[in-house]
Amino acid sequence: MCTQLFDPKVDYIFKNIFGSEKHPRILISFLNACIKSKSPITEVTIKNTEITKEYIEESFSRLDVLATTQDGEIINIEMQRADEKNMVKRSLYYWSKIFAAEYKGKGRYSSLPRTICINILDFKLLDEENFHNVYILKNKENNNLLTDTLELHFVEIPKMKEIDQNDMLSLWTAFLNDPNNDKLVALESKYEELHEAKIELARLSRDPKEAERYRMREDAINERRNFFLETLDKGLKEGIEKGIEKGIEKGIEKGIEKGIEKGIEKEKIETVIRLNSLGLNIDQIATGSNISIDEVKNILNLD
Repeated sequence: MCTQLFDPKVDYIFKNIFGSEKHPRILISFLNACIKSKSPITEVTIKNTEITKEYIEESFSRLDVLATTQDGEIINIEMQRADEKNMVKRSLYYWSKIFAAEYKGKGRYSSLPRTICINILDFKLLDEENFHNVYILKNKENNNLLTDTLELHFVEIPKMKEIDQNDMLSLWTAFLNDPNNDKLVALESKYEELHEAKIELARLSRDPKEAERYRMREDAINERRNFFLETLDKGLKEGIEKGIEKGIEKGIEKGIEKGIEKGIEKEKIETVIRLNSLGLNIDQIATGSNISIDEVKNILNLD
């Protein structure tokens, strides 16, 4: 078997393995491992199977996997390698688009299907300990479920520390992270779908045409990442410059305030000394200076 395997986290490779009509068992196994439904998925129909050259080369295109199950559920899977600081809202947006697209002006909201978005991330996103977290709509007070129509999954690959051979999602996550992992290789023969995915990955890795498409997709992804980093750097630079400007402005304002305070203080002292030289008593000086008797005594160094 080919040892120089493509990275299955590259969305083009991921889609070819998990979103291929030729290998439905791979997708079914992954979905059952992730969703863990009471009624296991037995059939899937993959909707967006076409991958054109334009999609591969376009840095902002999404090579996700969109499928329906035998029960009419719609499931979208996205493989995301770079943290662009928008993943949660982005996932909600994609979910809403997919969900709304099923309405089609029928006027029967009750027929809208359960829609699930699975986000596989090659970075840490959530303030959660587990590598797999699921979010649904519940009552904030008593935790009662409102509906299971909305379901968002986040699988954070870097958070998975040890392979759990009794958890199929752990095995699939390990495969995505490193298909040549020794422990994973030793378990492959026990799981037909995992072995099938490894064979398909090896086939893709040996194919010169697929190697060219893989390279083009990597270039497009790097172009997008560089664009994001450049935009981020520009934003940080502009933010720092604005911060410095605001800091200078604030410093000037503070200086003026201090200067005014000192000016008032100087005028107050001069008034106290002048009234004292005229022979006025402490009460009269305090009244004439509009300050307290204690302040007058402090200025005149009186106990």
